[in-house]
Amino acid sequence: MTSSEVKVQWSLEADYFQACSCDYGCPCEFEAPPTQGFCEGVGAYLITQGTYGSVSLNGIAFGFYVHFPAAMHLGNGTLGLFIDERADDQQRDALLQITSGKHGGLPFEVFPALITDPVDPKFVSFQFDLRGRDSTVTIGDAASMAFEPVKNPVTGEPEGIRIQHESGFIFKEADVVSAKTCTLSTDRLNFSWPDKAGFVAQIKYSN
Repeated sequence: MTSSEVKVQWSLEADYFQACSCDYGCPCEFEAPPTQGFCEGVGAYLITQGTYGSVSLNGIAFGFYVHFPAAMHLGNGTLGLFIDERADDQQRDALLQITSGKHGGLPFEVFPALITDPVDPKFVSFQFDLRGRDSTVTIGDAASMAFEPVKNPVTGEPEGIRIQHESGFIFKEADVVSAKTCTLSTDRLNFSWPDKAGFVAQIKYSN
């Protein structure tokens, strides 16, 4: 940010959903190497309360997809943004400003150091079926996530697993779930990772 640019105060509270190519729990969340040697996945936010300056973001959704060729902290990542097509021009600009990281605030302020291949944002529809550990998210015709509880491998019974990560920059607490579906189909990246790591959380971010 240059001296002529003004830092705008922003805050977000949202339901957050994440699915990726790693095994349950995702070692990337704990500073360990990704399961596949690389990590790629999808995330989505449904904002319950949010502001960027005087602009309200309540009820608006946005999401992303990423690919990192190795551990996330090593960078060289690809990132594409999805923004709710219902957002007006002010809301679209607000989300682009927040996610750029230039106004500060985790997790977005670290993106410039990690992302070397940013992809132009797409404005798409979002559909959320909010059912806790059994939630589903559809992002236009580009991405989808469907979650269910991790099941005990012996009994087949669903398990309630919750983590607390006080220094986590994406979430501080989350339900650990199975992403029975994690798909992406774009002109830049395509993947499908069934029955891999998933997280369902409520987040609070601000600068």
